[in-house]
Amino acid sequence: MYKLLLCWRYLLTRYLALVCIISVMLGVATLIVVNSVMAGFSTKLRERLHGLLSDIVVEARDFQGFANPEGKMALIQSDPFLSERIEAMTPTLEIFGMIQFNCNGSPIARPVHIIGVDPEGRARVGGFAEHLMLHKGKPSFALSREALERNSLFHPPRRLDEIARSMLPKPKDGSPVPDPPPSRELPPSTIIVGYAVAHFRAKMKPEEAAQEVRTLDPGDDVWVTTISGQGMKPVEWRCAVCDYFRSEMSEYDANYVFVPIDELQRLRGMDNRATSLQIRIKDYRDLHAVKERLQSLLPAHWGLSVHTWEDKQGPLLAAISIEKGILNVLLFMIIAVAGFGILAIFSMIVVEKTRDIGILKALGASNTGVLNIFLTYGLLLGVVGAMLGSFFGVYITLNINEIEQFLTRWTGHELFDRSVYYFNEIPTDLNVASLLLINVGAIAIAVLFSVLPALRAALLHPVRALRYE
Repeated sequence: MYKLLLCWRYLLTRYLALVCIISVMLGVATLIVVNSVMAGFSTKLRERLHGLLSDIVVEARDFQGFANPEGKMALIQSDPFLSERIEAMTPTLEIFGMIQFNCNGSPIARPVHIIGVDPEGRARVGGFAEHLMLHKGKPSFALSREALERNSLFHPPRRLDEIARSMLPKPKDGSPVPDPPPSRELPPSTIIVGYAVAHFRAKMKPEEAAQEVRTLDPGDDVWVTTISGQGMKPVEWRCAVCDYFRSEMSEYDANYVFVPIDELQRLRGMDNRATSLQIRIKDYRDLHAVKERLQSLLPAHWGLSVHTWEDKQGPLLAAISIEKGILNVLLFMIIAVAGFGILAIFSMIVVEKTRDIGILKALGASNTGVLNIFLTYGLLLGVVGAMLGSFFGVYITLNINEIEQFLTRWTGHELFDRSVYYFNEIPTDLNVASLLLINVGAIAIAVLFSVLPALRAALLHPVRALRYE
């Protein structure tokens, strides 16, 4: 009992102990905040990458693609092992190209990644419909009424019968051209553009915050240029913007555009061809088993490769994991600094309280009892510092966006540039296991650095300690 009373008295009366507590508190709070923010970014990045690539991708080795994607999907579904584990499949046709459009009378051209998709099929494998802004949850390349009216102001719709009449050869005898059968109006080609393609952030006035400026409205014209699949000849066509794709990742939102796969196949001269199959499985635990089965099922001479989404993004995910580990080690050094403070303060206490230690031993305190006094004192410092650090770390993490906005207003500098990720707020992910690990590590460091002074105090000879001046 006397051990706890002495430790508690030293904790309340020694102001140097406050320095140790604050050091441990700051280290724990910093680790919690940094870990939560990095985990939030990592989780969000994994979700985006996983959604955009689906679980498994079967792809051709070049942009010429492979023939008969429907037949290959039927072959996969005919396998009993795969049919029980695959939930959805859809073909995609991908190619690089360029888009051109006018913004306030000025022509703008930029390179893009053109992806031909079946909107309903792509929605079934995930990572598409939920990122659309105008057709959210109901993917479609259809123009809204307002967008169709806007597009019609510049390009009046033509009927299929008018187009057919203009293409029919005129009779040599001068008789009138026969009328083709009546048909509906031909709708314009449509395109879904990345959010960052059609928007950018700019400051209207130096003293004002950056505002989002739209360069493409629904119904606006976009000219798309790419190459045909046969002969590598340039092809160009006009599309009307029907929607925006917003994944909140600038790399994709600034470079991806989506068009109907059948139209892209026709324009590139690649009828019934695709460059990849996107596959979604029912149980994520079967990911590698399904991949191995697909590799054995598809003949090698077809020129197809099978990858999981983690294989496609392996270097990026590995880099994030390594960065997080190295950062944790560096931040733990902050707590190690607090540990050296505990070592120095405890050494001073041992020197200052040498006579008191001698009196305790003369009254019957054992070496183990004296050792436990200093170890318990270090334990209390670590526990109090870790608890306070956890409180402040969790509070900062839960209110980090409000704190960021306050600091932005106070400094006049935007701390979190939303143009990089287009996140509405800083993502965080509080992990209970990480929280416990940080606390246990901080307490362990506090106890570890108190061992040497505690041993020195425990090994003092009582007679020499009483005679110490």
